[in-house]
Amino acid sequence: MSIGGLLISLLQLYNFLILARVLLSYFPNVDYENPLVRFLYEVTEPVLAPIRAFLRQQFPQSGMMDFSPIAAWVIILVLIQVIAVIF
Repeated sequence: MSIGGLLISLLQLYNFLILARVLLSYFPNVDYENPLVRFLYEVTEPVLAPIRAFLRQQFPQSGMMDFSPIAAWVIILVLIQVIAVIF
């Protein structure tokens, strides 16, 4: 596997982790002390927090909706396309 293929695989894995976190947010009784849930939050929050802060700064009227996972997905999909072209 080439470096580009490895990077694409890692980015796709990260997209799945973001998706898992989003799906967990739909369940109100999630145990946030669960090691798997804690792992998902610890792995995804360093990427989502700056995006969330930027979006809240740019769009303060957006209310309670958190669009950071969608923005992260789009950014990662663009990165995958760029890597595919480069490698």
